[in-house]
This record gives sequence, C-alpha cells and structure tokens, in this order.
Amino acid sequence: MSELTQADRDLTTVQAYHERSKHRLNGYAAGPDTLDWDAQPDPFRRYAGAPLTPLPLKAEGLATPWADLFEPGRVAPHPMNLEAIGLLFELSFALSAWKQYGPDRWAMRVNPSSGNLHPTEAWLVCQGVSQINDGVHHYAAREHALEQRASFAPQPGVAAAPRALVALTSIQWREAWKYGERAFRYCQLDVGHAIGALRYAAAVLGWRVVPVACSTAQLAALLGLNREADFGAAEREEPDALFELLPGKPAATPDKPFDWPAPGQWQGLANRLDRHPMYRWPVVDTVAVATRVPAVPPEVPGSRDGRAFCAGQGGARATGGGHGAERSAAPTLPAPTLPDLPRSTQSAATLIRQRRSAQHFDARARMPVAPLWRLLRALHPARLPFDAWPTDARVHVLLFAHRVDGLAPGAYLLPRCVAGADLLRRTLPAALELLPVPDAPADAPLLLLSENPALAGTLRTLNCHQALGSDAILGFALLAEFNPLPEAAAYRERFQEAGLIGQALYLEAEALGLRGTGIGCFFDDALHQLIGLPQPAASAPLQSVYHFTIGAPLLDDRIATEPPYAHLPHS
Repeated sequence: MSELTQADRDLTTVQAYHERSKHRLNGYAAGPDTLDWDAQPDPFRRYAGAPLTPLPLKAEGLATPWADLFEPGRVAPHPMNLEAIGLLFELSFALSAWKQYGPDRWAMRVNPSSGNLHPTEAWLVCQGVSQINDGVHHYAAREHALEQRASFAPQPGVAAAPRALVALTSIQWREAWKYGERAFRYCQLDVGHAIGALRYAAAVLGWRVVPVACSTAQLAALLGLNREADFGAAEREEPDALFELLPGKPAATPDKPFDWPAPGQWQGLANRLDRHPMYRWPVVDTVAVATRVPAVPPEVPGSRDGRAFCAGQGGARATGGGHGAERSAAPTLPAPTLPDLPRSTQSAATLIRQRRSAQHFDARARMPVAPLWRLLRALHPARLPFDAWPTDARVHVLLFAHRVDGLAPGAYLLPRCVAGADLLRRTLPAALELLPVPDAPADAPLLLLSENPALAGTLRTLNCHQALGSDAILGFALLAEFNPLPEAAAYRERFQEAGLIGQALYLEAEALGLRGTGIGCFFDDALHQLIGLPQPAASAPLQSVYHFTIGAPLLDDRIATEPPYAHLPHS
C-alpha cells in the first residue's frame, strides 16, 4: 500500500473537520458553554507604534447610481490617490453606524460578519499612490486610517506608476470566541463577503479587482504576519486572499504573478484582543494549516482577462490541477443580457452603507415574482461581483419560495453553471423531475424541486429553530460541490464563494427595498436528507455551506443609531 501524500492527509483533515463541525438535530457542533459578553474580544486590531495616515470620508457626496455599476464603462475611473483609496475602504470595510441599546453600544460595518464579530482584516500594499507612502498598510476601521507596517526601498529607474493591492486576513479567535469549532467556516464566509464588498466599492470608483497568485507563506511574508516578535501574545492573523486594483481598461498580462519587492523597516506591535480566553479550539488552527495554498510555480495560467490568480482561491490552478482543468471543461450558462435587468437608481454609496442584517421579518410580507427574477439573475457568474472570483462556479442555489406572487410555494434549484445542473440531476433522486420553471429567465434557469405550501415550520427547524427561517419571504441554502474536493485549499474556496453569493444577496435585497440576513447556524445533514442527497451524508457530492433569508424587516425603534465617524476630528 502506498503511503499517503501530504495532500491526501490535508484532504482527510478537511473532511474530518467538516463532519465534526456540523450542527445536528440531536446536538450542536462543539462551542463554548457560556459567553461573558463583558469580556468579548476587542473588535479592532491595531498595530501600536505604526504611523497613521488618516483617510478622507467622501462617500456622502458620491451620486453614482447603483445601476451604473453593472454597465461596463459607465463609471469613469477615479485616479488612484489618497481620496480614492479612502472611498474604497469607506465603501468596503469601514464603520457604517454605531448602535446603542441601554448601556450597550456597538459598531456596525459596511462588510457583513457573522455575529458582528468581524474576523476579517483588510490591508493595502501600494507603490506610487499620491499622498500614501509606498509600503504595507493595515486598515484601522475605527480610525478610518492606514497604519504603515513596512516600507519599500526606493527603486531607482523604476517608474512610479500607481499600483495597489488589497489583502484580506482572518483573526480566527474573534469567531471561535463565540462559535467554537465552527469558526473556520464562518471566517471563510466572511472573507467571501469581504471580497464582494471590495468588488462593489471598486466598481463605484470605476476600478476592477483582479486576484493575484501567491502562496499563503508569500502573503504572510508580504504582510509581516510571520514576524513572531510583532505579535507576542496577540492573536495571529491567517492570510486569506490578495487582489490587485486596476483602474480603467484591462492592463497587459504581467510577466509573473507576484512581482512586488520585499518590504522592510517594519513598525508596529499587534494588540491583544482577548487577554483571558476561556476556551481553546485547536481544530480551527489545524484545518487552517491544512487548507493553506502551497508554493506556486513561476508560470501560472491567466485568469479570465489574462492576469493571475489569488492565494487561497486559485491554488488548484497554480499547482497545475483541480480548478484549472475544471474551468476549461465547464460550459457556462447563457450570457446575461445586462440592459434587460432593470436596477435601482439609488446612489450606490448610500445603498452599500445602509446594508444591515435583518433581525426580524414581517411574516405576512409578500413579493411579486418579477423582482425575484432580478434577484436570481444577479447571481449569474458573469455578473458583478463574480468577475472578481477566479474559479468556475462551484456553489449552487437551493431556493425556498415562501410568499412570492406568481410562483408556487416550494423548493427550487438554481444551478450556476451547466456542469452544476448536470451534477444536481445526477445526484438528486431520479424520481424528482426537476422541471424548468416556465417563466424563469434563460440566464437564471430555475428548476422545480418540489411544491410545498407549508414550508415555514420546516425551515424554522432547519435553521436552528430561528424565526428568521420561517418568517422570511425567501430562503436560500447554498450547496457546494464537495466530494471529491480537488485539494484541501478548495475547502476555503467553497465557503468564500458562498460568502460572495451572500454579499450579492445582501445588496440586491437592499436595492429591492427588502433586507437579507446570513445564517450560519443550520442543521447540515437534515437539509441534505430533506432534498434527497445520497447517504451517508459525509460522502455526498454536495454539501450545504451557508443559509440566507430575505424579507421585509421589522425594525426595533428602541435601538438608537449614531453616525459612524462622529468621533473623528476630520469627519
């Protein structure tokens, strides 16, 4: 018998983690028995001693309509300078409001996060950007400022054309503090949300977002996350993703996927977020290590526009297997016809900053079917924000329609690629006809799974007995292509893609005058059994990785809302 390779062992680790982190009807995944909310980890990472560059707050004056983001060339690209970088972060990772109820006060952010815990940290790496020092900067959300962690040595003879990268990392303890062993899943969902938030913000500026190929170790070195002395007892950050910001038309293909100089002159010490942790969840670190992207070879295939792929989301392509083969073999859905998709003329900046997670839904609310088609068409892989995603669609939509005028209550499937449609038909019971819904648009080929006029109770149960499942107009379960995974790093990809879909649902719901909420707590295998996935569930070709609901929100007027940056002198 041949010995297992490291790649095989990593896949075994991933499978074991996924099974042990499932919630089940007879018991939840391992998590803390109690929470001391007065001892919640600090929601803001800072690097003490790192010079701070305040960013301007200009989003209030942006009038670009939401609809314009989806018409190529419609938004004139902003020059890459301090003001534009300030807008980019203000519309993606900044605070959106402060909330207060009695003595409790907490910050909301533009990018969604499970439990409002915000494990995702954002970084800027830049050269030649007006009024920002060349180097590596951590984004401090509370201050809306850049903390310069390192600088680049001057490069004589090299043109200083503006270049900028945005990196995403996760402080996993922020999620594990509340959610225990399921935390790694939620961190990766949050990364997907953050990718979407970044892509929408860049679109407001007329910029593109392109994944960059590098290994996890390369990204850690670029950001200084491997500098033990800078962290001490502080919680570590896990490297997740790296993107280049490109104003205007596509640029020429670079000679190599990662060509940035090594940073030097490091500054700043990370703050400790939780000085007295009550629990430890070592399996979260174990699966994080197993799913890291290994070293990439110097030659990396290009993306859709010829550029390179992102660490954590293109590992299979970078190593010559997995998704590289998948993309060339996977037919796509019919191309969307953008002019036929009417969208809100509301200011994009306003809509993006007003996004909230619904806490309660009006159980009597209904919607007509036409806006549902708009919502589903927005999930097409060729549309914004999915043009920033470097692999084929591998996550598909199970829709539960509760109260849609013109569509029978029941369960429906929306495959997001032709290969996904074939997989769904092969995997689900042959007795299910999966008939096309007659009025569905060609680029949102909805299939009827089963009519069911009494969904509410079932969905409340499946979503950990939460009324958010039963009271919504629409419910979603995102089904990831899972067994077999091409490599362990694809585990991150599946959750990140689901989070990216969730971000599109959040903002499209807002544009419809509704509200969404992501649901990470659901009974995985009970959902699989409900729709007839093969048993045992651990080996099923599809796994549910994220739930989402949309409805008419009920607001709690006891909670006061305050501006996000009234505490800053330059606000």
